[in-house]
Amino acid sequence: MIDRLILAINPGSTSTKFSLFEEERLVFEKTLRHSSEELKNFARITDQLHFRKNLIMNELLERKIDLARIAAVVGRGGLVKPIESGIYKVNQRMKDDLTAGVSGQHASNLGGLIADDIATSLYCSSAYIVDPVVVDELQSVARISGHPEIERKSIFHALNQKAVARVYAASTGRKYEDLSLIVAHMGGGVSIGAHKNGKVIDVNNALNGDGPFSPERSGGLPSGQLVDLCFSGRFTHDELMAMLTGKGGMVAYLGTNNFIEVCKMAEKGDKKAILIRNAASYQIGKEIGAMAAVLNGKADAIILTGGMAYQDTNIENIRAMVEFIADVVVYPGEDELKALAFNGLLALNGKIEIKTYI
Repeated sequence: MIDRLILAINPGSTSTKFSLFEEERLVFEKTLRHSSEELKNFARITDQLHFRKNLIMNELLERKIDLARIAAVVGRGGLVKPIESGIYKVNQRMKDDLTAGVSGQHASNLGGLIADDIATSLYCSSAYIVDPVVVDELQSVARISGHPEIERKSIFHALNQKAVARVYAASTGRKYEDLSLIVAHMGGGVSIGAHKNGKVIDVNNALNGDGPFSPERSGGLPSGQLVDLCFSGRFTHDELMAMLTGKGGMVAYLGTNNFIEVCKMAEKGDKKAILIRNAASYQIGKEIGAMAAVLNGKADAIILTGGMAYQDTNIENIRAMVEFIADVVVYPGEDELKALAFNGLLALNGKIEIKTYI
């Protein structure tokens, strides 16, 4: 039997990352960078579908990949309607919602669309998405915001949080579904989830205004001052939204969204950089404490992951605040492509339920 190939695709705002696996073995991984000049003529992110798909196909052809061996194409899940965790076969309803941006426009919306387009052109392949950012397993009390006009939403780094939680569980010889965990994904956005018995029962909305600030997101802001800013006449709606996502957080304070650069500035004695770095760690530690309360103080472990987990000072600052709660385990970076491909392989082998998007 010829080993099957699985293509995993993770679109970002200015890049398309993809990898090819032969069963569990990585064949290659590639990151394609897209300049503002290349993207300026696309009115919506989803209009970039064929542009990005063609770049991927050209790379596969240049590497002389036998396309007939590709058995599954797995894309990063986008802003579809809130759904439970799992792997979903791409269908027309999903494609319509991704194209329309039913829960918002985001580069990840291209994941399922590109996967389906490639799978369709290859005839024998199946297209899937896995654990999109809108995975919603919140308990009822976690949805209450304080005013009926606003409901708390579950938007977080579901793919990486679930993946590292399962890796940790396997390393201890236990099942993810049997554990209570606090997982902090620390990247361009920061999401901190309370995982109980296989579900994320509470988590901050990491996209647009909740929880800790990050390299380019403001996190939660004082509501009254934000309202005053909205009606000050100084900013447009789009400018204010950009303050929350894209131009908030560290980039607003220090002019860079590169956490490595922030840490280097701090190491050189830049007092403002030291303050902002330490404030970021502080807010993450505080949010972890909140999630510990959600779990009634009974957490089996605290997992720190994402790009910010590579910086030792950040980790030690957080550890000093929260290690009284549970053991702190660090999984630096994120391997979302591997998580996508692994779920695709489980689906091909019939070891995981393939869910239907409705």
